[in-house]
Amino acid sequence: MYLLGFDLGSSSVKACLVNADTGAVAASAFYPEREMSIAAPQPGFAEQHPELWWENACLASRAVMQKAGIAPDEVGAIGISYQMHGLVVVDEQLNVLRPSIIWCDSRAVEIGNKAMQSLGEEYVLPHLLNSPGNFTASKLGWVKEHEPKIYSRIHKFMLPGDYLAARMTGEVVTTPSGLSEGISWDFVNNRPADFLFDYFGFSSGLLAEVQPTFSEQGRISAGAALELGLRTGIPVTYRAGDQPNNAFSLNVLEPGEVAATAGTSGVVYGVSDQIKFDHQSRVNTFLHVNPLTEAARYGVLLCVNGTGSLNGWLRNSLFKGNISYPEMNALAAAAPVGSGGLLCLPFGNGAERMLENRDPGATFKNIQFSRHEAAHFTRAAQEGIVFALYYGMEIMETVGVSLNNIRAGEANMFLSPIFRETFANVSGATVELYNTDGAQGAARAAGFGLGYYKNRKEAFEGLSALKTIEPDPVLQESTREAYREWKLVLEKSLM
Repeated sequence: MYLLGFDLGSSSVKACLVNADTGAVAASAFYPEREMSIAAPQPGFAEQHPELWWENACLASRAVMQKAGIAPDEVGAIGISYQMHGLVVVDEQLNVLRPSIIWCDSRAVEIGNKAMQSLGEEYVLPHLLNSPGNFTASKLGWVKEHEPKIYSRIHKFMLPGDYLAARMTGEVVTTPSGLSEGISWDFVNNRPADFLFDYFGFSSGLLAEVQPTFSEQGRISAGAALELGLRTGIPVTYRAGDQPNNAFSLNVLEPGEVAATAGTSGVVYGVSDQIKFDHQSRVNTFLHVNPLTEAARYGVLLCVNGTGSLNGWLRNSLFKGNISYPEMNALAAAAPVGSGGLLCLPFGNGAERMLENRDPGATFKNIQFSRHEAAHFTRAAQEGIVFALYYGMEIMETVGVSLNNIRAGEANMFLSPIFRETFANVSGATVELYNTDGAQGAARAAGFGLGYYKNRKEAFEGLSALKTIEPDPVLQESTREAYREWKLVLEKSLM
């Protein structure tokens, strides 16, 4: 039997087939080959059309089945990982009413801040563990306020992964984990946040049916099976946001375990068994996904919006697309630690929660025309991304997350030796890189949802560390000195 995982990102949709017994990857595929576009109809806006996600999911599904050379009836279950915090709104026929307002869109910041002020911080934070800020519920509030004709036609609102599953099964379902990612889960009463919906004036009927993260959540319809190249009736048995799922894919399930990723955005995600939150909501606490215990597990998430997107901007704009990412990584290695004094603030992808929803924009500082070349810009960008992540990691430590050992997939920015070495040297943590990704994690999780796996050993057969990066005592002090200079520049920019 094979398990099929989908990872719906903002750059592409990836599919992966995993042999349920051996843990071996049979095949993987992603579409489109170049990043999906993100529309910005106004400054601070970020939208994608869900139909684009579906088209690429179908292409990836067909490609992965062809590559693996297996029959559709060999697929036992499907798992879905997806970009967090997005908003999809549909009518009764599940037709999308407007493009999705995705995770890096910052239009709803003031609406979320107003909700926090009106309801009171002393009430909101214990119940939601976060400010409503710029999350899914506040985005729906923006639609209600600014697009009332569209709002009046809404039958259900969903997260991106809920929509992908609905296209597969016809069932509109969400999960407690998903609602917590959208800041729509009441942790005190262990149910959807009715008080927040009442504040915004949302009808309770707009909410999807809530089902456990690891459970049967519908079966593939005949029409969807035809488009996906699969068989009718395959159960969807798991869905989770990309960062809880990334942690799951790395076998990060218990307190003290930490995962990181650096795709379009950069994230550090630590697991805790305690309800703790940052009073300024600079880092965010959600329900974690763990099928092996009834005890609650929480994920503390730090996000920097512009990581891979900054690297992609450099490649496509500065280098005009005439250089590959491996060539950029080699170029970065030609510059010294600290990039010859050139500093990069990588905040060019919307308001940053870590910066209390401020949007300082991206900056290269201290440019010297006689000194700085392409190598310095490339390294400064990678160092700037790592420094931004570490700035947030210092906040994570204040809510009890230990950062001594961090796991990541050997993918995206972690393919760069400079990036991963800078990460280890500034943080002092050991960095372990594994042979996994979000789609593979979603496939393994589907095995738990199906009831096929009973423990970690069964589910993570085949998962192994490919590289271990320890801090370098020779380079650590110069890296931290560069970070201190970077931090001063950032904090001055926020004054």
